[in-house]
Amino acid sequence: MNQMLMLVDALAREKNVAKDIVFAALELALASATKKQIHDEADVRVAIDRATGDFESFRRWQVVADDEYVNEYLQVPLSDAQKDDPEVEVGDFLEEALEPIDFGRIGAQAAKQVILQKIRDAEREQILADFLERKEHVVSGTIKRMERGNAIIEAGKIEALLPRDQMIPKENLRIGDRVKAYLLRIDRGARGPQIILSRTAPEFVIKLFGLEVPEIEDGLMELKACARDPGLRAKIAVKSNDPRVDPIGTCVGLRGSRVTAVRNEIGGENIDIVLWSADPAQFVIGALAPAEVSSIVVDEDKHAMDVVVDEDNLAIAIGRGGQNVRLASELTGWTINLMTQDESVKKSEAEHAATRILFMEKLDIDEELADLLIEEGFSTIEEVAYVPLAEMLEIDGLDEDIVNELRDRARDVLLTEAIVTEEQLEGVADDLLALAGMTRTLAAKLASGGVKNRDDLAELAVDELVEMTGIDEEGAKEIILAARAHWFE
Repeated sequence: MNQMLMLVDALAREKNVAKDIVFAALELALASATKKQIHDEADVRVAIDRATGDFESFRRWQVVADDEYVNEYLQVPLSDAQKDDPEVEVGDFLEEALEPIDFGRIGAQAAKQVILQKIRDAEREQILADFLERKEHVVSGTIKRMERGNAIIEAGKIEALLPRDQMIPKENLRIGDRVKAYLLRIDRGARGPQIILSRTAPEFVIKLFGLEVPEIEDGLMELKACARDPGLRAKIAVKSNDPRVDPIGTCVGLRGSRVTAVRNEIGGENIDIVLWSADPAQFVIGALAPAEVSSIVVDEDKHAMDVVVDEDNLAIAIGRGGQNVRLASELTGWTINLMTQDESVKKSEAEHAATRILFMEKLDIDEELADLLIEEGFSTIEEVAYVPLAEMLEIDGLDEDIVNELRDRARDVLLTEAIVTEEQLEGVADDLLALAGMTRTLAAKLASGGVKNRDDLAELAVDELVEMTGIDEEGAKEIILAARAHWFE
């Protein structure tokens, strides 16, 4: 067995890694040593015969278009390459065999250092792969050291990083403390893979309940969502998959033992357990507890709800610093607009007045007929144009002639608006129209204000966009962030 195979065999046994990993590392080491004899920018490939230990070295160039040729050490122009091989194409590689360097010249010890580094990287990858294969979303370990406020957690053979911004506010972690944290992500940098942990992620609370409540593991119930204000309050939504199981009582446990165990792990954070519902309105009512809700109006288009509570419940529903309504909104995924009964009446009257004016102006009808349409639930021109004829004929006070005339006028209005919109969209860039949340009507309004591409929109302030289009502030923020996203990619 030659020197090469002996080295590979010894390192594979010593480091408990596959021989292929050692061979690959050795090929890189030999390629690096060979490259130093040619030029630092040269591309060198080394292939070792796994059976004999013999190796071959090759110098490589990539074929590029003539106008893209910039580096003589790495590239060859297509016209030159085709002189030797007419079938060669852009992107192909040309190789030239090199005289193999004497393995002894680079020194076995020097090569070993390069190889050991590659093997250490492979070891870390293998340990990480073994760890991830166990699917342990909650990592339990000991704080080994602190670096600039970040904690380095030792969990078995792995080291993980708990950044300062992923620690629960005001918690005082010290070296030697045992902690649990959620596996947030894997960062792969130049120094190898790094496990990033979090104690503030909503998923951490979900996984902690999974450890404390065996019914979740058994599939009898599940945690659907979680929202947190780390260190202060959390809300979790629970659902039973078995009618015999009370999901809230099951999570609380005997004398509160289960929820207390989770609270102790997250610094005494208060936890509201909410019954999940497939009905969004019912889910929001539960999420706002302990406040009592008087009524709810759901706006599917804006994915928002107007929630009416009485004066006594308003402060409870809002919570300290808006915490309760904010967490309820995060938990349910709906924008929640809290208001009193008086505020609800005023808003409803304002909306009716705006709709009344819209119908009177666009459909050329009197106030009485406009109010009749509003009372029957019509709020847009589209509804007047396309609600089934039979449904409109059921409205007292409307005969077939009136209904047909209303529908014709409504469709004429929509057609005129569509033509105007298409004219306004001339010159509007595709990247603006393709943005998430963008509609042709909204794009037309932007175009009339001189905003015709993604960068134009990205440069707007929120208040400018609200004034220009009439959309709500939250929607304006979202669409501006979407327009700016490519700046940070």
